[in-house]
Amino acid sequence: MSTTTKGQVCVVIGASHAGVNFAFNLRREGWEGEIIVYDIDKEFPYHRPPLSKAYLTSEEGTEHSLLFPKENYQTDNVSLKLGIAVNNINRENKSVTLSDGLVQSYDKLVIATGARPFMPPINGIDTANNLFPMRTAEDSVNIRKAFNASEKKRVVVIGGGYIGLETAASLKKLGAQVVVLEREERVLARVTAPVMSEFFTELHQSNNVEISTNKNVVSIETNDGVNTIVCDDNSKYEADVIVVGVGIRVNTELAEKAGLTIENGIKVNETAKTNDDDIYAVGDCTYHYNPHYKTNLRLESVQNAVDQAKTAAKAICGQEDIIYDSIPWFWSDQFNVKLQMVGLSNGYNQIVTRKEDTKNSFSTWYFKDDELLAVDAVNFPKAYMLGTKFIKSGQKLDKAKLEDISIPFKPNNFI
Repeated sequence: MSTTTKGQVCVVIGASHAGVNFAFNLRREGWEGEIIVYDIDKEFPYHRPPLSKAYLTSEEGTEHSLLFPKENYQTDNVSLKLGIAVNNINRENKSVTLSDGLVQSYDKLVIATGARPFMPPINGIDTANNLFPMRTAEDSVNIRKAFNASEKKRVVVIGGGYIGLETAASLKKLGAQVVVLEREERVLARVTAPVMSEFFTELHQSNNVEISTNKNVVSIETNDGVNTIVCDDNSKYEADVIVVGVGIRVNTELAEKAGLTIENGIKVNETAKTNDDDIYAVGDCTYHYNPHYKTNLRLESVQNAVDQAKTAAKAICGQEDIIYDSIPWFWSDQFNVKLQMVGLSNGYNQIVTRKEDTKNSFSTWYFKDDELLAVDAVNFPKAYMLGTKFIKSGQKLDKAKLEDISIPFKPNNFI
């Protein structure tokens, strides 16, 4: 890169996976100016996926799961400003106003504000005892402390999505009596097929976690520190600790106030640039076009955060023909099961399930006619890897052969 960025300042709002990875990639791509990352969280930037899993069940803290070692921030000259929020973006003056009253100018601005937990409008939710979301390290610590202090160890998880189920599995390992309340007719209803919902329901039930569906929570009554959760069918559940995992709200308020285009998130182009040439956005807060699926998406995943951050860094540093075109992938760990997902199953009209000889090992393949859209692989990484290859290539598959476990699991056998 030329010396044109010397003396320039790139401000990053949010020390998330997206924000921090962007900062280090920007330096790697040749940015010679200053890089400043602001975040209201006082914790050193850490991996978030373990919060509902390993972090919840241990006392180690985030020091063992930092996104980058602390010394790297000095080595790469990335200035990390923790415990400081950005309150306003002034596009005309190219500056941001901080919660400490200071104003910081920028040449390039990157928004990585992510999302926050959605707290549903349940009567009594604000006065419930030991009620927490699961989004930050502080949430995880608070849940563990409240659980350890409780006598009967009764936990109710409101929401049967991945976060809710992962939290339920982790607390069960700690000896909790766990009930999961899901409003829909099955867990994971919005993100996967019935066969996967059935599997995870049975997995939790076999580990003595109670899964109750069609449960719409309408109120929480709290007396002497004990919560009674009331559903619209008049069923009631007592809880010493409540974990709410019913979804998120995207943090777009700052961008919207600055006049950036908002559409199911901060709308960005193929290089992660907003409608302002000097402002980019990356991660969970963005709404971007995916060339493979030919549609606009907003994704909540580490993969999206990291890959989009790389694209933005390259674009800001002047690389041409940069297009964000990644196949989304996700994962979830519950009890002794690892679920790996690749692609997006939206719009599927046929499912092929391949059940392996090994217990709790199978894969679900989502097709729209002859096009493979996505693969869910349970304890079967080969299916995840092969599915990724087939989705990227657009290869037509023989579905009957794919389902037949007498046929060895090799790429050429399914073409």
